[in-house]
Amino acid sequence: MPSAGRDLFEEFAAALVRWDWDLGLLQEVPPWWPSSLGDRLAADQRLVLTSRNALLPARRAIAVRWPDLIKSNGGGANAILVRGDAIVEHRVRRLCVWPERRWVHAVRLGDAGIWVANVHCGGPARDARLAAQTALRWAGEAPLVLGGDFNIRGLALDGFACAGAHDVDYVFVRGFSAASGAEVLDRGRLSDHAPVAVTIEPAPARGSQGTPSP
Repeated sequence: MPSAGRDLFEEFAAALVRWDWDLGLLQEVPPWWPSSLGDRLAADQRLVLTSRNALLPARRAIAVRWPDLIKSNGGGANAILVRGDAIVEHRVRRLCVWPERRWVHAVRLGDAGIWVANVHCGGPARDARLAAQTALRWAGEAPLVLGGDFNIRGLALDGFACAGAHDVDYVFVRGFSAASGAEVLDRGRLSDHAPVAVTIEPAPARGSQGTPSP
């Protein structure tokens, strides 16, 4: 607020260029944005369509020209952006159908060998737990990052540590630890959620604090 009166892709891309990041997790962006963002940012990307995507070409035409008229009915997608590594696998799972389709999706990175999962939950804790269980199963023993909009405050997930959060947006990790607290970035009027930046590092091996690991 107030309404922008125009498509905000250029401003959104400029913000992502300005910020320092390696992994980007986006929720409910226009479905035609991720590929363009990937090209602009020299990032590999994968997306999953969420809700309101019937007759997408028509929705896109209206959304680009009159975004304040169509609002979220322009169509939604969740996206993972990766810099500096190649995505070698992409998996998706639907969490629920009603009142809107919600999804968790994840990518496996080639060189790093880690999994990165992205989610937009509807609110029930069941969705968050199902997303976490699914991501853990996909990752196996590999290090794992799970982040996104969970629509729940004060959330904890079995098998994960919280690396940082703001309001209902979280970054959970397994096999990593937080190198700094969550930083809330200035987004102007680009989103109704503040971007959350978290720096993580590999978790120390067991026995490494003063005792050699076996």
